[in-house]
Amino acid sequence: GLGNEDVIAEFVPRVIRGSIITAGAIVEPGIVRYDSPGDSWFGPYEPRPAPLPEVGRLAGLLTEGGLRTHALTDARGPQWTKVIFNSATSPLAALTGLPMGPLCTDTGLRAQVDALVSEALAVCERAGIVLEGPPGEAVDEAIVKAYDHKPSMLQDVLARRATEIDVLNGGIAAEGRRIGVPTPRHDCMVALVRGLEKSWAP
Repeated sequence: GLGNEDVIAEFVPRVIRGSIITAGAIVEPGIVRYDSPGDSWFGPYEPRPAPLPEVGRLAGLLTEGGLRTHALTDARGPQWTKVIFNSATSPLAALTGLPMGPLCTDTGLRAQVDALVSEALAVCERAGIVLEGPPGEAVDEAIVKAYDHKPSMLQDVLARRATEIDVLNGGIAAEGRRIGVPTPRHDCMVALVRGLEKSWAP
């Protein structure tokens, strides 16, 4: 999501911005299924940055532990690449109950995924954010590598937990408003998922 660094920066003097691509799910207490490997990217959070050597040390420790991690001077690109991918797939999975493969291979739903991606790309272009790679390619890759994976937002909905919709699609919509780019599709996802959450609230 977007905006978590702002909250963390209220409590600590040095913040690292990051993005982790690895996907999995809790099968039972103490057991995590590893659905899809992926790299991680860390960099200083600009308003309250951790020094680059500290970023590099953390990245090195994670890499030694088996999670390949890259230290960057600007980690916004990888962060937004992941945010766009998740914002285009996770709410639709949460609303339909479909895992990645069935969601992204359905013609009608894939059109909605692609439209959400395009809307977010317009925000990035106006904000001057250079992505790590095309989010559409990440969607195609997920069909192959994580066909049966249930995104975390779908896992939250199935467990009737609050979702990350406000910092995912809501984060893109907030940035769009800040820079003057309309995001009606992301606003729609926020409204629909919030409505779903209300349906099981006591």
